[in-house]
Amino acid sequence: MDCHLSILLLLSCSALKCSGELTLQPSNEVNLLDSKTIQGELGWISYPSHGWEEISGVDEHYTPIRTYQVCNVMDHSQNNWLRTNWVPRNSAQKIYVELKFTLRDCNSIPLVLGTCKETFNLYYMESDDDHGVKFREHQFTKIDTIAADESFTQMDLGDRILKLNTEVREVGPVNKKGFYLAFQDVGACVALVSVRVYFKKCPFTVKNLAMFPDTVPMDSQSLVEVRGSCVNNSKEEDPPRMYCSTEGEWLVPIGKCSCNAGYEERGFMCQ
Repeated sequence: MDCHLSILLLLSCSALKCSGELTLQPSNEVNLLDSKTIQGELGWISYPSHGWEEISGVDEHYTPIRTYQVCNVMDHSQNNWLRTNWVPRNSAQKIYVELKFTLRDCNSIPLVLGTCKETFNLYYMESDDDHGVKFREHQFTKIDTIAADESFTQMDLGDRILKLNTEVREVGPVNKKGFYLAFQDVGACVALVSVRVYFKKCPFTVKNLAMFPDTVPMDSQSLVEVRGSCVNNSKEEDPPRMYCSTEGEWLVPIGKCSCNAGYEERGFMCQ
């Protein structure tokens, strides 16, 4: 059986049987990495070389993408690592890792009892510098073991049904200039369809005629108090303030601005 071919077939599923709805990215999420938007090869580090393999495929919306897969389920003691390129942290205090992947049901693969797994491990490492191709697995910290809510079978392959799993994990606080993600395979038949890393912010908004700038929340559970500034042709009535939550949401508006004499409020402006 060619398990690699099985995943390739699944990632090229027919338009009639694939599931997945088009979703827009929330305005309070800022991407640091999105593998689906990278043109050409991803060029991540695979160790050993016969483990994770970069391939061309399509996502749940049939857009061409580059993905990584591994399916060495016939062999014992697998320890295959895949490391991303260095990702600048920017202003993030806490990051979110979103993984979309497919995973083969071990019971649907003959003769792999004891060698096939249905999980893989997610790691990260902070760094102030790009380490290039150097890779040392002991430097990475484990985030979590990732399991599939839905695994696919031989019947799904025949019907060209894509069972896409989405898992999100939080990591923080992050303090250095950047970081790497790494994925450890210990014997699964898995394809990483996409990897997205983002942080949350409270986006620019106008409330009670006061403007509040983009604000990145702290990693802790405390709220960040932000002072607003009045829009043109208005003045403070009570000092405008709001609080930015760790989830990137504006809370508890206090105070307001009012239009100057000769102007009236229209929407978010004084005219």
